Amino acid sequence: MSETLTVAAVVPRTEAEGPGHRYALWVQGCPMRCPGCCNPEFLRFVGGEERTAADVIAEAMAEDVEGVSFLGGEPFAQAPALTTVAAAVRQAGRTVMIFTGYTLQELQAPMAPIGAAALLAQTDLLVDGRYDASQRTTERRWVGSDNQGLHFLTDRYTPDDPRFAEPNTLEIRIRGDQILVNGFPVRGARTKL
Repeated sequence: MSETLTVAAVVPRTEAEGPGHRYALWVQGCPMRCPGCCNPEFLRFVGGEERTAADVIAEAMAEDVEGVSFLGGEPFAQAPALTTVAAAVRQAGRTVMIFTGYTLQELQAPMAPIGAAALLAQTDLLVDGRYDASQRTTERRWVGSDNQGLHFLTDRYTPDDPRFAEPNTLEIRIRGDQILVNGFPVRGARTKL
């Protein structure tokens, strides 16, 4: 039986959630509750859709993307299942980027969330730190507030990559009766029409 995770949203192909075209997966649930969070509907540990890691891997691998990005909610709250996905993605030669409210130091500490070390070991690029609305920024690509860090955990990406100097982007999609906004952090990423 495959591990399961609770998925809040998926954008199968985006340029707004990391370098290149990416499969972006938002998990449901976050223990942090940062004021001004751009995804408040993903904070509760209820809702979302139960998916197997195997199904997510198959879906991500079917897309013509450079890698996957995990967002939330809080990805490290579901580290064991996401590690399975990340390992398969990297084995296929693609990259893994994670947006987390934890700092890298917290993820490396003895009291880190269960499975944090294993998921970090499968991560190429990490945006870390709690969102701080008083330090909101649009100047740094893929970073919501100035207190957050961007960590290059492997040599797959480097700070001198010109994509990191580009401006933030925003994508808007209409799916049935929903509008999905992703990219630049704005309140109410999903809303009913």
